Amino acid sequence: MEELKKFARYFKPYKYQVIVGILFILVSMAFGLLVPFYIGRAIDDLSAGVTTEKIVYYPLLILGISAVSGVFLFWQRRLLINASRHIEYDMRGDFYAALVNQPLEFFQNNRVGDLMARATNDLSAVRQIVGPMILYSFQAIFALAIVLPILLNINVKLTLLLFITMPLVSLTVKFLGERIHVRFEKIQEFFSDITARAQENLSGVRVIRAYAQEQSEIEKFQELNREYAKRNIALVKYGAAMRPLLFFFIGLGFVIIVAVGVPMAVRGEITAGEFTSFILYLQRMIWYLIALGYVVNLYQRGTASLKRFNQILEIEPTIRDAPDAQEQPKIKGAIEFRNLTFAYNGKPVLHEINLKINEGQTVALVGKTGSGKSTLISLIPRLLDAPEGTVLVDDTPVRRFPLAQLRRSIGVVPQETFLFSNTLAENIAFGVDKDELRITNDELRETENNPDSQSQIPSFNGEQSEILNLESEIRKSAEIASLAEDIEDFPYKYEQLVGERGITLSGGQKQRTAIARAVMRNPRILILDDSLSAVDTYTEEKILNGLRDVRATRTTIIVSHRISTVRDADLICVLHDGRIIERGTHEELIKFGGEYANLYERQLLEEELEATD
Repeated sequence: MEELKKFARYFKPYKYQVIVGILFILVSMAFGLLVPFYIGRAIDDLSAGVTTEKIVYYPLLILGISAVSGVFLFWQRRLLINASRHIEYDMRGDFYAALVNQPLEFFQNNRVGDLMARATNDLSAVRQIVGPMILYSFQAIFALAIVLPILLNINVKLTLLLFITMPLVSLTVKFLGERIHVRFEKIQEFFSDITARAQENLSGVRVIRAYAQEQSEIEKFQELNREYAKRNIALVKYGAAMRPLLFFFIGLGFVIIVAVGVPMAVRGEITAGEFTSFILYLQRMIWYLIALGYVVNLYQRGTASLKRFNQILEIEPTIRDAPDAQEQPKIKGAIEFRNLTFAYNGKPVLHEINLKINEGQTVALVGKTGSGKSTLISLIPRLLDAPEGTVLVDDTPVRRFPLAQLRRSIGVVPQETFLFSNTLAENIAFGVDKDELRITNDELRETENNPDSQSQIPSFNGEQSEILNLESEIRKSAEIASLAEDIEDFPYKYEQLVGERGITLSGGQKQRTAIARAVMRNPRILILDDSLSAVDTYTEEKILNGLRDVRATRTTIIVSHRISTVRDADLICVLHDGRIIERGTHEELIKFGGEYANLYERQLLEEELEATD
């Protein structure tokens, strides 16, 4: 019941639509239930004498009543089913928003396949509560509310006979409904396992093929699939048993009524027309009682899925705007770590970090794997949350900034490059407010009248001149990332689809696309987290040269294992076990002869060995 109370808020925008739909159910049934009444009257009237007027009048009357009932039936379904689709739309939007606002650790603790199952299978089951369940529930309620008084009015004795089998109907619905709920909830959880397995296999298809595990993974998936089918078959048994049992008990009551009613009609205690009307009303009520069993099935499935759906919505993002966060002046790019000590999942990762990065400065972080470099830079855009007052941007604690403003001013190229299954141009322009890059028609006309200026703006197939500025920025970003030459070799140039996770690109091309995406955003703070590891030294040099002008106008943090990547930085910090053990320029650290100098010598030796091979 608690789950339904939370669910009720989705009805608020569509309450009038639902209310009108329910009223139309009542009107439709009121007209529909006139049909048995007039059929019974026609039988009694025609028994008294057949005339042409009667033969024409009663069929036309019944046909007209059925037509009116049908019109309201159409509108009740349209209103309620439409409302269910709109509510499903709202719920899916809330679910997606809840996911994208979660921090990184949420996705480390929840499998993607499970989240996908909740967003698809569970949500479809919940939608059934809104449309079909409301429709059939109110039909059953109105049927009982209208038909029972009519049956009592026709004959009390026959009506009371219905209550011989009604308790058996109620017990059947309750017993089987509870078991359907429990089993469906477990089935949905198991479906999450199947979805997670399929998602992992499709994402890791290269590894599966590299280790020749295709057949093994097919067999494992088939095993899961068989278990899923087995559990569904067990559930179907309960669903399949409900309707025959309802038919049996209701049919038993029907047999009792016929056995008692026919002799009563023969004795004249009830007219033939009244008995016919009674039977027709009883048939209507039987259908709605059977539909009530279907409603119970939908309810049990829907509430089981609603519980899983609400579990995600109830998780409050651990990283969100602080209560005192407010829009700050435009970020310039100064960064400070002040007495920063940070633990991740209870494990200390960073210890007493004190580092000040001036606006426009380039700082490099080097150190062994696990020294805390990536953790440190993740604290700046609040991908991880540092203790209050330990990370500052422009002398303001990062928690004082709204997340949107803070992250809008930061461009991050992470270690693991992720590209969307879209075109290269759309991947590069991802995260950019395209309205900010559009140039006005006046600017376009000025550009067109200035040949020198016009020639500087490249064109995407000569289409949509109003977004030439966006296209030129995409090309410029690709050139800075040393990606433009590769793009020109693709059949569709910037419109080339990159496939799932950029599968059609090499590792180096994916990294360069990610760099172009960060540069395209024109951030005040640029963070490169080991983002040149997949390119050769020649390409690395070209990218660094392209970034030199970019770095001059913004604060840049570079994380790398390569000395060649960081040697031109204004400041180099060496991390070890979460502490800064050395800091200075390349020349200063070489003279110091510490960890950085040892790393430099090892890399020089490796380069010499490679040159002699």
